[in-house]
Amino acid sequence: MRIAILIYSLAGGGAERVISYLLPYLKNKGIEVHLVLMNNTISYDIPSDIPIHYIEQSQGDESGILKLLKLPGLAYKYAKLLNKLEITHSFAMLTRPSYINILSRYFTSRKFKLVISERSHPSMQYGYGNLQSKINNFLIKLLYPKADTIICNSRGNGDDLIQNYNVNANKITIIHNPIDIDKINKVHKIESVFNSEKFNLVTIGRMDAGKNHELLIRSIEGIKNVHLYILGNGSLRSYLEDLVTDKKLQDNVTFLGFDNNPYKYLKAADLFVFGSNHEGFPNVLLEAMCCGLPILSTNCKSGPDEILELKTPTNNDIMVTDYGILTPINNLELFKKGLTYCLDHPEFLKSCKINAASRILDFEREPILEAYTSHILS
Repeated sequence: MRIAILIYSLAGGGAERVISYLLPYLKNKGIEVHLVLMNNTISYDIPSDIPIHYIEQSQGDESGILKLLKLPGLAYKYAKLLNKLEITHSFAMLTRPSYINILSRYFTSRKFKLVISERSHPSMQYGYGNLQSKINNFLIKLLYPKADTIICNSRGNGDDLIQNYNVNANKITIIHNPIDIDKINKVHKIESVFNSEKFNLVTIGRMDAGKNHELLIRSIEGIKNVHLYILGNGSLRSYLEDLVTDKKLQDNVTFLGFDNNPYKYLKAADLFVFGSNHEGFPNVLLEAMCCGLPILSTNCKSGPDEILELKTPTNNDIMVTDYGILTPINNLELFKKGLTYCLDHPEFLKSCKINAASRILDFEREPILEAYTSHILS
């Protein structure tokens, strides 16, 4: 039994972190596992004796058209690698690697189980009406139904594939993201970064339009004694830095860059904030809860309502849960209202911390990794 795991890179991100957990877990079970990448960025620690193969070494700034044109060639290279390694199970995570995984079947007569994992809510992620969105919607409808198994990390993602992309419900399995609770518990917080005289907000995420850091920055304008710390990098960093300057918020916003150990910051903050427009199942909410943080997040599709166990969704007001507050996406007025509620209700925040310590046990790493293993190998 030989497993190939295909992903673009191991740069910072929730999917990449899951792979960093899964690789040693499979290896420790005595399974031969091969990591296949398309870019040489590796930000997570993985066992040194797990073979790494490259079907390309992309620079990450290619145009969408070039990425599309390269798909058949990359699928051919991947198929050749599957043959060479005598792979019995091929698992791809994220959209473009999933395309390549499925297309590789057209370039080999080798029989192998083909599993993909959808980490986003496709109709939202590719709902902008531009050419890139149209191409991806077409490819998902064409290719995803051909996979043997699709692992989705939220119910919302799975329902989206069934309702909008003609995927058979029997092919879909829901497995939430795992959290390494023991590892996080061992991390010591770093308080020196934060201002003890202010209410410290922290967020984590790639700086792109979907994550909507702009909402977070605009939400603190006019609110006294708050400071926002942003962990992550991305294409919009310069724009966001200019926005901070334009709003004269230089004393209230700090860009910390990417750090593969964000827990030392999370444990010292007062509130985790998240402004995303669409998600699959945001690991960062789990990580923040594991660090004892209450949550203020948009109720984007999908994931936050599952994690925070929202009972009554609404688009007209803030939504108070046992673990924090959800607000409608891209609604500055209600996000500000949620932030003000947190500032005015310290006892609520204390109760959220207590409740989170219990809730996070539902996402313990080992049972979830075992679920991944059993569904990939079954």
